Parts: sequence; structure tokens; C-alpha cells
Amino acid sequence: MGQTSIRPKTLIALAALATALALPAGAAFETRATAAYVVDQTTDTVLLSKNADQPLPPASMSKLMTLNMLFEALSDGRVTLETQFSVSSRAMAMGGSTMFLNDQDRPTVEQLIQGIIVQSGNDACVVVAEGLAGTEEAFARLMTERARALGMENATFANSTGWPHPNQRMSMKDLGIIAERLIEDFPEYYGYFAEAEYPFDGRAPQNRFNRNPLLKLGIGADGLKTGHTEEAGYGLVGSALQGGRRVTFVITGLETEAQRAEEGERIVNWAFRQFVQREVLRQGERVAEARIWMGEIEQVGLVVPEDVEILLPATVREQIGAEVIFRDPILAPVEEGQELGELVISRPELGELRVPLVAERSVARGGFVPRLRTATEVLVGLGREATGL
Repeated sequence: MGQTSIRPKTLIALAALATALALPAGAAFETRATAAYVVDQTTDTVLLSKNADQPLPPASMSKLMTLNMLFEALSDGRVTLETQFSVSSRAMAMGGSTMFLNDQDRPTVEQLIQGIIVQSGNDACVVVAEGLAGTEEAFARLMTERARALGMENATFANSTGWPHPNQRMSMKDLGIIAERLIEDFPEYYGYFAEAEYPFDGRAPQNRFNRNPLLKLGIGADGLKTGHTEEAGYGLVGSALQGGRRVTFVITGLETEAQRAEEGERIVNWAFRQFVQREVLRQGERVAEARIWMGEIEQVGLVVPEDVEILLPATVREQIGAEVIFRDPILAPVEEGQELGELVISRPELGELRVPLVAERSVARGGFVPRLRTATEVLVGLGREATGL
């Protein structure tokens, strides 16, 4: 027995519309941001990575992690949207962007979510931190632990707000990870990110508008968070949905609000216009066949368990490369849907795409005749090796 690798004719034929993705995606787009990370979230394809793993000051973009902690508390029932939190003197004293909360207020979780997203309320973040963990310091430790558990390798938190601190650091990839999680895992709350205005009791008439410059452009933008400090520059975690495709991106280090708006729009337009999504295989489509030993039948089809879609440069139409890898032969019994191998689709510059291949049907262990046939095949094979044939 050994590993077998084949190039499936079925896939190559279907891929006549496709490409090897030879275009280096990162080189195809020049960004003024000091660091950037762009992902086609629908196909999980990284389109641009510039200094994306470098820990940087995230400014208010780190409020996404505060929101994640609050959404998790909502999901597991620790709080509801109607739960009220108290406002401490520490929260009330926060500067920068605020909801102008006072110590007589008892804001609800829903109001705090809107205050953090739309008004970028530093006071609201501290209220959430203290309401969930007792102190902001304890909450920051929990944020760091949870971030690492979610795969954010470069994230450390000293506060809930993004206020400048040497230990408040996130990479653009970290911010991309939390953005995708907020979109995919909390769809019931994600709609708040598209709210253009939240006046909260009319206290901050000049701070009632969402700072995300893309929401009003009609390009499918529906989130997520801006950020700015002198150290970080201007940044944006954005996401847009067009025609069933979602692109999520993070940029930082821009010099002005205008640059941030221009760069965000340029990235969205580039991602949707320079790449297209194509279906390569349909769920259940047979890609190859594998020999079965000791089974009631001699072969079983290897199929994809779900539709296979890939992202391609819009201007290139060449064949993609692909091969099937599996153990040959496979010993019975085999269960329908059992993973037996994988389809490896070559995507230069964008990395390989690996798709599991599963058994098309169940194969029971055979009786006397199949076992005899297998034994004969083994003996014949040994005889050929011995004679050098």
C-alpha cells in the first residue's frame, strides 16, 4: 500500500474557464496604508497582505474585541439586550469619543453596543468592561486570553477602548480575524455596524454619526470600525457585500480621514472588480476512483462533499492545476462520506486550496471470493517484484 497522486481529467476539463492564479495579488494593488490585510471572506482567499502580522497600535479598531466579548456574553445568556449596566466615575471621566454617560445612567446592553459602534464611545467600552469583568484591567486580560484562543497571535490588550498604551497591540491580520468572526458568528448583532446615526438621548449631537466613510457610498459596505490616534494614524476595518461575495479588509497608518476614505473605497472596488468567483465542482461530483481491498466491490468513487468554488483574477482564463492524493488501495470496510483523500488545487501566490474527498458509497467487507481475489493480487504482485517484471 502507498500514497497515490493523480491529475483528475474531470477537474482539468472543468477548469478550462479558470487560471493558475499566477497574478501576484499583493503586487496588483499598491496601498498607501503602512499595513493592510484584505480577504475575500466568501472563498477564504487572502488578496492582499502588507505588514499584516506586525503588532501595531490599533486605536479604536480594538473596540471590535470589546464587542466580541459582549456578543459572547449575549450568546451564552449572561446578559440580554435589555440588561442594564451602571456607570462608574472612571467610565464617566473618559475623554475622546464618548456617549456622555453620567453616573446616574443605567444604559442597556443594546444602547452600549450602538454607542460603541456608532459613537465610538470610550465611556461605553469601560462600562462594558466593568460590567462583565469587574474592572477594566481584568477585562483586558480576558480579552488577550480570548484573542489568543481565537487565533489572534499578536494581540495584547491593556484596555477596552484602544486608548494609547504600549501593551495595546494588534496586527492587521488579528483585526481581520475578529472582523470575520463578528460577521459569521454573530449575524443577529452584525446589523448594528451599518447604522449611520445614533443620537443617544441627544447628548452628543456632533458625535451621533458613524465614522465609517464607506456606508453611504452604495458599494455594499456594512461595517465595521474606524480608528485614529496620533501614533496609529487613520485606520479602518471594513467589509462589503456584493452579489453574494463578501470582502473584508483592514488598513492603518493613513495620514488623513480623506486618505482613509479613498483607500477603503479603492480596496473594495479593486477586490470586486479584479477577482471573480467560479464554481469548479458540484457537491457529490466524482473526481477519481480508488481501489478497494477486501471489499464487496473493487472500486469506490471519490467525491467532493460540497460545492467547490475558487476566486480567480477577472482578466485571466487559463487552466488551473490540480491533483488527487489518497492511499492506494483502501482497505474495506468503507463508510459513505468517509474521508479518503484530498484534492489539491494549485494557486500560485494565493496558496494551495485543499478540498477533502469522501467515499461515494459504503463498501462492506467482502466474503470469501473478494478476499481470495485480494490475496491473489498480493501474491502476483510479490511474484513480479521477485522476478523483476
